[in-house]
Amino acid sequence: MSSIIYSILGIYIFIVMGYLSKLSFKDKIDDKTITLINVYFLQVFLTFWGLLIRPIDISLVLAPSIYLAIALFAIIISAIFAKFLFSNKKEYSIATVAAIIGNTGNLGIPLNIAIFGEESIPYTTIINLMNVFIVYTIGVYYYSRGSYDAKTSLLNILKLPILWAAILAIILSVNNYKPGPEIMNTLMMGAYASMTMQLFLFGIYLYGTQIKVISKKLVIWVLAFKFILLPLLAFLVLINIELDSMIKGIIFIELMMPLAVANVNLASLYDCKPQLTTALVFISSFVFLGAIFIGVEILKYF
Repeated sequence: MSSIIYSILGIYIFIVMGYLSKLSFKDKIDDKTITLINVYFLQVFLTFWGLLIRPIDISLVLAPSIYLAIALFAIIISAIFAKFLFSNKKEYSIATVAAIIGNTGNLGIPLNIAIFGEESIPYTTIINLMNVFIVYTIGVYYYSRGSYDAKTSLLNILKLPILWAAILAIILSVNNYKPGPEIMNTLMMGAYASMTMQLFLFGIYLYGTQIKVISKKLVIWVLAFKFILLPLLAFLVLINIELDSMIKGIIFIELMMPLAVANVNLASLYDCKPQLTTALVFISSFVFLGAIFIGVEILKYF
């Protein structure tokens, strides 16, 4: 269990650094500029590196397909109930999609390795790829809808280079393209810079978050959906599927991941209450420290 704790706590170093940087330099640090650099440039490197680091095996499509099906069903349920709970357009957008966008990459992958071993890597990698598509399609749409109309929100999906980079990387990978070590080193540099900047940005927004302005109803809804309703839905689906128990466990754990920093990136990019979203990510990260041990116990039933 210590490896699980270390995997989680290791990322907090950069979050603390982001918080301290904003605390020290205040307005000299432009949050929006950092978001734009990360989303439009560095995450392109992260996308290529993540998808080209190992070949995509078509035989692995079952795991991400199940992950996608559960996520889409959860979004439909969330969108329906959130409509009755939140009249504010931006809060409705956050309530609908935030719990679905989990940290399947820089937390989910090492955590599954700690639980299942290195044989989990192919499955976690391709599930994370599916999550990337959810983030930059459905995620972009809903966060954008907090400030824009439906047509503009759909166009915002097409404007992001990450989506096109992912499609190109998949095409290259399926066609057995293997980049040389020099190219991979360059991509890796950009990828780690992107991951570090995401965590840094999280800390920056955390500094500007005021507890008194956080919607308690939204916090309760998102956390309840993330750690109760979504795991329950996933369990009911997975328990009735004939599939290797390890793969079931990986899908379940990935769906339990706390809210990803990508929520903050999109909320900032489309002016959809980024401070509130930051608070939700922060709180979910702490709740996850307890919830993960319950999740590990549930794995015994698969």
